[in-house]
Formats: sequence, C-alpha cells, structure tokens
Amino acid sequence: MPLYPRRAAPTPTEPAAPLSLGALLTQVRAALHHRFPDSYWVVAEVADMTRPRQVGGHCYLTLTEPAAGAEALGFTAQARATLWGSRYQQIAPAFTEATGQELRPGLRLLLRVKVTFHEQYGFSLDVLALDPSYTVGELARQRLATLRKLAEKDLLERQQELTLPLGPQRLAVISSPTAAGFQDFVRQLEEAPYDFALTLFPALMQGEDSPASIRAALDAIRPRRGQFDTVIIIRGGGSKTDLLAFDEYGLAAAVASFPLPVLTGIGHERDEAVIDLVAYRALKTPTAVAAFLVERLARLEALVMELAERVADRSRQHLAQHHARLQRLADHSREAARQQLRQAQETLAQRSRQATQAPRQHLRQLGQHLESFRYTLPQAARRALGHEEQRLRRRSRTVLRRFVRHHQRRREQLLRQRYVMQHGFLKAIKGHELKAMSLEVTALRQENQLLRQHSASVQPAAPLPHNS
Repeated sequence: MPLYPRRAAPTPTEPAAPLSLGALLTQVRAALHHRFPDSYWVVAEVADMTRPRQVGGHCYLTLTEPAAGAEALGFTAQARATLWGSRYQQIAPAFTEATGQELRPGLRLLLRVKVTFHEQYGFSLDVLALDPSYTVGELARQRLATLRKLAEKDLLERQQELTLPLGPQRLAVISSPTAAGFQDFVRQLEEAPYDFALTLFPALMQGEDSPASIRAALDAIRPRRGQFDTVIIIRGGGSKTDLLAFDEYGLAAAVASFPLPVLTGIGHERDEAVIDLVAYRALKTPTAVAAFLVERLARLEALVMELAERVADRSRQHLAQHHARLQRLADHSREAARQQLRQAQETLAQRSRQATQAPRQHLRQLGQHLESFRYTLPQAARRALGHEEQRLRRRSRTVLRRFVRHHQRRREQLLRQRYVMQHGFLKAIKGHELKAMSLEVTALRQENQLLRQHSASVQPAAPLPHNS
C-alpha cells in the first residue's frame, strides 16, 4: 500500500468558444472605459496635424513623446487625437490669442484628453482643452536656450566686430518681392538724393519654411560678398506668430556668422527677434532701415563738404601768407636800399670833407659815380622785387591750377561712379522685369496645361471617414 494516495488524473476541459473580432474589441472598449473613466492632463508634442477643410470640420492630431537623451532617435509613445469641429472653433482661436501662434506641428502642448476606443477606428484621444500657459513657457524656454547656445559659441557679438562702410550704397536685400515693407523701402531710397545699387534675393518671410529660405538667400550672397557693402533683411508688419520664425537657432547663427554687416527691419515695434539681437544693427521697420542708410550718406556728404571747405580755407590762408611774405620782402628791400643810400651819402659827405683839397675833376668823378649809384640801386631793388613778385604769382597760379585739376578729377570720378551705379541699377531692374515676364509666361502655360488636363479627365475624390 503506497504511503500517499495517488492523485486522480485531471479530466480534460473543453476549449472556450472563439470570440468574434467585434466581440473582442467591444470588451476592449468596455475595459478601457472602466479603467479610464475620467479625462487626464497629458504633455505631448504635435508630430502631425490635419486642419479642417471647411468650417465646422474636425482637426486630427498625431501626438508623440520624443525619446529622452540628446542622442536618442524617434519617440517612446504615439497616439492619435481628435479635436471635434465645435470644440476646435473655440480652442484654436483662444490658443492663438494667448500664445501668439497657431496650432502647428512641432509644438509641445499640455492637453486635457479623454481615452476613447472604437471597434472600427481603434484607439484615440478626444482633446477637451489646452493650457496655453504651458506652451508660452515652453517657447520662452526655447528662446532662452537659443540665446544661451549662441553665447556659448561666441555668436551674439560677432557682428559688432565688423565695420559698416561710411556710405553703404551696394545693398543685398533679403525680402519677399511682393511685401509692402519692401516696396516702402525701395520707394524711400528712390526719393533720397543718393544712388543705391539694390540687389534683391527673394525669400519667404513668414511660415515654417521662412528660416530655411532666408538661409538659402544668405548662402547665395556669401560667394558674392565682395559686391556688397551690407546685407539687409526686411519684411512688413505682422502678428507675433510671424516673429517666431526669426527666433530659429540656425537662422540666428547664419546671421551672426555672416562676413558682412547685417541690418534688420522686421517690422515689429515692440518685440525683438533673436536675429535682431545678433545682427550688426536692428531697426524697427523697413522704412527705418532706409532712413538710416540715407542719413548715413547725408552725414558723409556733410563731412566731405566740410573737408572741401577746409581745403579752400587752407589754400586761402597759404596764399595770404605768401602775399604777406612778399610784402615784407618788398618793405625790407626798400628799407635796405634807403639804408644803403644813407650810408653811401654819409660816406660821400665824409670823403668830401676829407678831400676838400683834391682836384675838381676827382670831385666831378666822385659825383658822377654817386649819381649812377643813386639811380642803379633803386632800379636793381625794383627789378629784384619784381622778379620775386612774379615768382610768387607763378607759384600761386600753379597751386590754384593743381587744386582745380584735383577738384575736377575728383568730380569726374564721382560722376563716373554715379553713372556706373545708375547703369547697374537700371540693368538689374531690366533683368528682374525680364525674369518676372518669363515667370508669368511659364505660369500661364502651366495653368493652360492644367486646365486642359482637368477638363479632359476629372475624377471625384473618395470621401474620408469621420467620427460622428
């Protein structure tokens, strides 16, 4: 008999009946609803976003949590989220007004969400609210991090080490050719009494692609930097949202490290973008940049006129000094002649007294000699004085001719430079007009081709599924 009784052999159980996919997903939805009955505040980054195509439409988001660490790639979590139409019309404008920018991919948000699950569309999050204050703080932190990174790489003050020419007239302008600020800038330069050689490098001045477009324009200017005195980045006024593009680190670093002085006129009266802080000179508006350039040339012109007046004054002083010297020499010569004459007269009187006993012929000879000496000495003095006066007059005329020739050559040089600059400016305008006409012709051809293709075959787009 065994010490312990043996266990009874287990009786085989019948396998559970299989579930349908719908039944399984129904149980998943019930479990999620039971486990997450409330709404929750969640921090996430917007990886993708589909805006409503019409008024009252829904907004679809893809929320992610980036992987931690500087060298990490990808993300650790991802989920779909939905902003229903009526709620989107309330939340989106309030978020834009509070943060100064629209909802877009790349933003880090604090959202209040509710977990939902649908048998057909799967797992999703319903967005109930957004906290704008979190995004505002995040943007401020990013701006501070950008400035700190620029300071670590010694880029904040690098533009200040450059030298802006006294009269910058060769301008490389980065702007949108259709922007009102650019038109005002050009108009004010044309109204100025000076000539400017303006070369436009078109770029997008707002939107997510504007930093890359401005950097591309800077890269186009860099190999031609010897042709320009300064680079000007301008745009018209806009909202606070448009200013965020000019806080991008890559654009600020490109501006700070550019080999030419960069002037900015972004068009914001209150706020300063990061590129304003790293540029050589930041002015508020495009017209302020134009006024700065015109005023700088006006100061240069005043300085040149002042120097010319100084040269004329020095020339007049030099001539007056030579004239005074000539007068002194003439007075000295006359006085010397008088003294010599007096000495001769005294000598003659002394000798006449000593020679009272000499023959009369000897006295007549001495008298004749005295008379000849009396007339030849003033004549010699006058001749010497005349020669000196002629020499000084020739020297003064030579000085005046040299000054006139120098002034004429300088004036001709300035006129030639002015003609060359006007010719280059007109040539650039004609080139841009030809490019604009070619672009318009190309656009018209493409539009005609698209219209023919569209009229040939039009297929209706398949409707997208939406949650009710």
